[in-house]
Formats: sequence, structure tokens, C-alpha cells
Amino acid sequence: MATTTKTKTETTGTASAQYDVKDLALADVGRRRTEWAERSMPVLRQIKARFTQERPLDGKRVSACLHVTTETANLAITLKAGGADVALCASNPLSTQDDVAAHLVRDHGIKVFAIKGEDNDTYYEHIRAAIAHEPDITMDDGADVVGALHMIALNRLDDLPPPVRRWVETLPTERRRALLGKVIGSTEETTTGVIRLKAMAVEKVLHFPVISVNDSFTKHLFDNRYGTGQSTVDGIIRATNMLLAGSVFVVAGYGWCGRGVASRARGAGANVIVTEIDPLKALEAVMDGFRVMPMEEAVPIGDIFCTLTGNIHVIREEHFRGMKDGAVVCNSGHFNVELDLDALARIAERPARDVREFVQEFVVDGRRVFVLGEGRLINLAAAEGHPASVMDMSFANQSLGAEYLVNNAGTLTKDVHRVPEAVDREIARLKLEAMGAQVDELTAEQRKYLASWDMGT
Repeated sequence: MATTTKTKTETTGTASAQYDVKDLALADVGRRRTEWAERSMPVLRQIKARFTQERPLDGKRVSACLHVTTETANLAITLKAGGADVALCASNPLSTQDDVAAHLVRDHGIKVFAIKGEDNDTYYEHIRAAIAHEPDITMDDGADVVGALHMIALNRLDDLPPPVRRWVETLPTERRRALLGKVIGSTEETTTGVIRLKAMAVEKVLHFPVISVNDSFTKHLFDNRYGTGQSTVDGIIRATNMLLAGSVFVVAGYGWCGRGVASRARGAGANVIVTEIDPLKALEAVMDGFRVMPMEEAVPIGDIFCTLTGNIHVIREEHFRGMKDGAVVCNSGHFNVELDLDALARIAERPARDVREFVQEFVVDGRRVFVLGEGRLINLAAAEGHPASVMDMSFANQSLGAEYLVNNAGTLTKDVHRVPEAVDREIARLKLEAMGAQVDELTAEQRKYLASWDMGT
């Protein structure tokens, strides 16, 4: 997809970096849409009010690599209210909402580097800009910024994307070291990023603590399940206008995201099949009423395939060859590597053609296979991502995670940490309160009973 980049003046200095967005004239629409989302984010709104008074991030530079949506806009505005100097780039080339990016630049002075449909070079140039911001705290959705910072520190320049490598090669050694040495910590939004970061921790190469927002109960139990479930089905329907009722819908992976998609697809009338590698998750899917089978058995009967595993090449050449005519394939895991699109292009009888927006047709062995959103996150490529009400909790975790890193700078180990349980529960309490729901409190007698071993039955 061609990029429509309109590049603004920017140098490698941290103070002079400005922005790179599609069109500032879109800002009015972005402002209205961001305000609409904010109405459904009461927890983040309360955090913003406190941040405005206390300014816990005062003087800190934050570089965020996240999906640039209305919900993320409210997070960025909250961070700035807390005193942070914020730079924001996209964590996926197709996930940016251009009007929102324009609004953040024009109305809030936030340095945004993101354009929907940007090519790979532009995508990584924007990541470079986020790194050049010289952050104290990074926020990732997939660990791209953290990964690049560590490649720089390890002097593995050949492993860097070309736009980042070319820039790093112009920097003196002291400046390269300073980029990583300045970071007090990071927060990570998604499962894929957490997998990468935990691998770094195991290999003892992680240079600073990371708060795994994804592991918070108020994130993965709600964002992954309800947010991914609804927005993925939304994206598939928007891209194809297909009727899900009566279709055979194959869900690859039964983690929290897979659970959500399977549940919503069944709710729309689809006949859902789950594929899994974990016998415990597979057993849970069976108990939840879904058919479970290997991908090779699902391939000839599936109408729609959606991968949500965080792994590579879940749907491969042999699977594409076995699909029925008209099969639709998409991905709602973080990276498009879940689909082996190189293999699909290689075995196709002719170059892919666009048949609808976000729908490409490949012909394999005389049968048509339709790939949605270039294999990227379909819920953001063709739809608007998670509803604001569920991102309210995720971004409350992000905001409070950043505050926790500042308050505990220098004391946390260089590892992947969960958001403290007390913070997780407080977010849940605030969300319930905003929804008009309340919980019981233990009596003194009940607290004593739960803390004892000798009170009997």
C-alpha cells in the first residue's frame, strides 16, 4: 500500500523533532472522535485529573509505540497532563487513525509520527524518531522500540531496520550508549511483546525493568477477550460484508484473544472450530462447546480463518493449498508473520489483486484465497480496534505503570514485572464504580475466619 507521507521538519536533536502525520486539516474530526472515546474512559479520566494536580511524570520523556487510535490519544493526553514530554509512533503500519494523529499534534503539541498505510521504511523511520526523542520511559505494543534500543546497545546494527541503522551509524559511541542508559523502564501492552521481553530477560540481555501491562487481570481478562473478540469480528465484517451465520469459522489459538473471537463468532451464528497446541487450552475449548482439531483437518472445511497465537507461520503453504474456493484468511495476532504470506505469493498462479478495500485475492491451484488487511491486525486494519470502554482499563494500567516506574526508579530488577496487584484491583474497583456496580466487604468475622486454620467448619 502506498504511503501518503507529508514529512515535517525534523532533525536528530531531541528538542527539534516535530511530527509526521498525513494532514493537520483532519484535526477537527480527530478531536471530536477523541472526545467521544473519552466519554467511555472514566478510569483514565480520573487518573488524568490526579496527574494534572500531582504531575508524577514531570520532566520525563516518554516514547510510545502504540496503535494511534482515539483511545491511545486519551492515554497520550493523560501522560502529558502528568508532566511527560510525549512522542508517539505507530506499532502497526495500518493501525493509525490519521485524524487522531493530527489532533494530537495540533491541539496537544504531542510529537506524533504515524500515517495509516505507511510503507516499511516510513514505519521504521517513525520508530527511529521515537528513539531519537531520548526517552526516560518507553511504551511498546510488540516491543519494537525496546528491541531496537537493545540492538543499538549490543552493537548489532546489522539486525536493525535500515532507517534506524543509518541514523545510528551517524551517532558517536557515547550517544548510542546514552540512548539506552537514560531509560529507567518500559511498559508493554501485548502478549507478543511480553514473549519477546521475557526471552530477553532469560538471556540476561534486558537492560531495564519492564512492566507487563498485558499480564494485569484488568487488561488480558477484558481487553484481550472482549476487546479483541468484538473488534476482530467487526473488522472481518467491515472488510468482507460476509454473513457469519452458518459459516465455518476457524480460530487458531485459544488464549484470551482466541476465546473472545470464538465466543463472538459463535454469537453471530458461526460454526466455530478451534486449533491449539496446548492440550489444556484445547480441553477448555472442547468444554466450552467448540470443535477442536489440527489445522490440517480444519483447512478443507473452513470458510474463515483467524490466527491469534503470537507465533510464526500458523497458516502455511500446505494449508493454503488445501483451502476451499473462497476461503477468507486473516490475523488478529500482533505480527503478520502468523500467516506465511511469502509462501502464498510464491504459489499463487498470478499476482494478488485487490477486490475490496483490505481484501486481496490470491489464486492457488485454481481456488481463490482472500487475505484481509495484508495479514496485519484485522481489527485495526479494517475496523477501529477495541472499544474505548475496555481500553479504559488497559490504558489506566499503562498510565499507572509509568508512574510506578518513576516512583521505583533504580529499585526494580531488570526483568518483566506485573503491575502490582493492589493497582490492578484499584482499577477494577474504579471501573465498577463508574459502571454503577458495587461489591461486598468482608466482615471482621469473615476476615478472621479466612486468616485462621483452627476455627473448624
